[in-house]
Amino acid sequence: MTPDDFQARTGVSRETLERLRIYAALLEKWQKAINLVAPNTVPELWSRHFLDSAQLLALAPPDTARWLDLGSGGGFPGLVIAAMGVPAVHLVESDQRKTAFMREAARAMGISPVFHVKRIEALDPVALHAAMGGLPQVISARALAPLAELLALAHPLAGPETVYLFPKGRQARDELTEARRYWTIENVEALPSQTDPAASILRIKGLQPA
Repeated sequence: MTPDDFQARTGVSRETLERLRIYAALLEKWQKAINLVAPNTVPELWSRHFLDSAQLLALAPPDTARWLDLGSGGGFPGLVIAAMGVPAVHLVESDQRKTAFMREAARAMGISPVFHVKRIEALDPVALHAAMGGLPQVISARALAPLAELLALAHPLAGPETVYLFPKGRQARDELTEARRYWTIENVEALPSQTDPAASILRIKGLQPA
C-alpha cells in the first residue's frame, strides 16, 4: 500500500497525509536502532500499521475528543489517531527509547499528544482524568496483552461510557470467552479488520468485574 492508497481508503486530508509521511520516514530511520515494529512489517508500513490504526477512528463515538492509548510502543494507534485530529490523545509507554521516538515524531508532525512514561499499572486515574480534561471516551491497545489482562489494565482508567477498542487476531473469540470468566461485558462487537481478514476489532462497552 502506498501513501496515496492509504488516503484513498481513509479519506484523510492532504495535511494529515503529510504528517503521516513524516512519521513513516522517521520510523524507518529510527527502526535501525530501536525495534519499533516487527522488522518484516516495515515494507508494509502503510497497511500493517497506519491503516490498521486509522480504521479505529471510525469505530469511536462521534466527536471523540479524549483518547487513551495503552502500551503505545512505536505510536500505533495513538500517534496516528492524534495525527488524524483527535484533540486530546494520551499515550502510555514505559519504554523510554520508544517514547523518545514518539516525542520526536509528534514534534516533527506538529501535533501535541501527551505522553505518560510509566507502566500502565502505575497511572493515577484521578491525575490522568484531570490531565485529559475528563474521562477517556476511548481506550485502545494494540498487540499488548490477552483481552482479560487488557480489561484489568484499562478498567480502572475508564468511565461508565468509555468505549474500548482492541484489535485482535485469530484468537479474538477465544480471548473473549476467557475474559468473560472475570468480566461482565454489557455490549461487545467483533468487527472485521480492514487489514487482515482473519483479524477483528473488539468494541466493548459497559464493563464490570464479574
